Amino acid sequence: MDVFYKNKTIEAYLDSLDSTVSVGFVPTMGALHKGHISLIEQAKSENNIVVVSIFVNPTQFDKEEDLLKYPKDLKKDLELLKSIDCDVVYAPDALEIYNNQIMSNSFNFDGLEHQMEGKHRKGHFDGVGTIVKKLFEIVKPNRAYFGEKDFQQLQIIKKLVEKHHLPVQIIPCAIYREDDGLAMSSRNSRLTGVQREEAPFIFQTLKTAKEKFKSESISTIIEWVEKQFNANSILKLEYFEIANETTLISANRKRKGNNYRAYIAVFAGEIRLIDNLAL
Repeated sequence: MDVFYKNKTIEAYLDSLDSTVSVGFVPTMGALHKGHISLIEQAKSENNIVVVSIFVNPTQFDKEEDLLKYPKDLKKDLELLKSIDCDVVYAPDALEIYNNQIMSNSFNFDGLEHQMEGKHRKGHFDGVGTIVKKLFEIVKPNRAYFGEKDFQQLQIIKKLVEKHHLPVQIIPCAIYREDDGLAMSSRNSRLTGVQREEAPFIFQTLKTAKEKFKSESISTIIEWVEKQFNANSILKLEYFEIANETTLISANRKRKGNNYRAYIAVFAGEIRLIDNLAL
């Protein structure tokens, strides 16, 4: 396994590869778990080599304390990646990526950035767009793999590729869940015992909402979800929305020919958890 920390060295390595070699790319912020491994294994099955980046991107955090508390253990991550025969790891620091100017560019994602997460995390998707575009330009992958847990981010990255004519195929990967249904996330490691025990309630609520979607109105379902969380003393609902999968615009009634998805953000103490489910 080759590990690179500088743009020039990884670019030189990748440029030296034969043009017929297909490169799969899995961008991560470290604190790796089985969800990341599932992305890497899919990438390995579909490409000649796989590059995994580990970089906690400062420009996509709207709260500095969240950035500071984000779990980091590069040594442990590298050991895990070596154990699954990862080919290449790119682990730069912020100054290397941002060239001494740690700030995000402004992007227009045709309104996708103003829905859901965009309403609650100012500047978040400018930070996402900035880092993903930079990483794509450095790694130049044939395919890049993203989990559907961050479904809005996935749609925005597709839009980034489309609008900037980037030569990479975006591969969506199914949400990887714990046995009790909790969507895997690096933030899960910060949950207390009580919070972790209660956290599967999020997915249980989504599954029930999906059942209700067959026969009940959207407003009725939203009201029901809000009541469930109002009665929960451990988890605090930030938002629950039913929105069009393509436009991400919230729906107030069902229309034929549209695909809908339920999106949710919940706080367990100061830890923010997100999830979604196709309806």
